[in-house]
Amino acid sequence: MTLFRWTASAALAAIATFASANDPLGKGPEGTEMAVFAGGCFWCTEADFDKVPGVVDTVSGYIGGEATTATYEQVSAGGTEHIEAVAVFYDPDETSYDTLVEAFWPTIDPLTPNAQFCDRGRQYRSALFYANEAQQRTLQASVSALGSSGQFDQPIVTELLPRTAFFPAEDYHQDYYQKNPIRYNFYRSRCGRDARLAELWGEDR
Repeated sequence: MTLFRWTASAALAAIATFASANDPLGKGPEGTEMAVFAGGCFWCTEADFDKVPGVVDTVSGYIGGEATTATYEQVSAGGTEHIEAVAVFYDPDETSYDTLVEAFWPTIDPLTPNAQFCDRGRQYRSALFYANEAQQRTLQASVSALGSSGQFDQPIVTELLPRTAFFPAEDYHQDYYQKNPIRYNFYRSRCGRDARLAELWGEDR
């Protein structure tokens, strides 16, 4: 192993250790592992992942910024560099990180930078987060495969980022699609999310 690779590995391990030790989210349900995905509005990302077999729980929140706290008001103003995201807790006996990554793609627009559908700003950009080198390689391979698949004639702009501290969003954001189905469905429709997804991935995505 070269010095550069050792240094990179050590840095990534330090990031993951810091995130784990200082994560305001804490541990998930017993026996689960966590993955974090950013696909624009976390109401929609949470709703999409709750349908995936093997997913035990989901939590809407904020990740990626340098500030030591994150609230909806701060993040929506665009001043903290945090991204709206969802922590996905899954049973590794029923699904895998790789499977969740593949389930993520058809729920987003991977071609538009710093936005998702009607939501504009870096806080809504799409991103995938890795906690170790194996996950980083998985993400790089997934992006490469999608980019060379011929599915799109534009580059994939979804970011691959190290997983840092995840701040749970306010209670009223959690399970929003279940608590407020009428408002949620109105927002999702007016935002053009499903129409754009059908355009990108097909009706049977």
